[in-house]
Amino acid sequence: MSDERVIIVEGRADKTRLMRILAEPVDIICTNGTISPYRLEELLTPYEERELVVFVDADESGEKIRALVKREYPTATHLYTEKVYHQVETTPYKVLATILQQVNFNIRPEFLR
Repeated sequence: MSDERVIIVEGRADKTRLMRILAEPVDIICTNGTISPYRLEELLTPYEERELVVFVDADESGEKIRALVKREYPTATHLYTEKVYHQVETTPYKVLATILQQVNFNIRPEFLR
């Protein structure tokens, strides 16, 4: 299933954190903060045929990205970290693993304990 999906996150720390949890190869694209519609299209053009999964922070920047993606790619799947953690990179591994597992990503077993 990973060949069919791509995850979009805000930064390299988010990407690194998710890569550590995932037990399958998945393309993870970093926006490096708030982006324009043009830049979003440019980032995602190579992945047009894939399902888009958005996993951004629970803050103003993340919500701007999420709104842009919803407008430009209405079929994207949106994952949410708990607001108490604010950012993907500060969310505990077990919480991230549970969120990713709910949308059928394969997770390394040590992160599910």
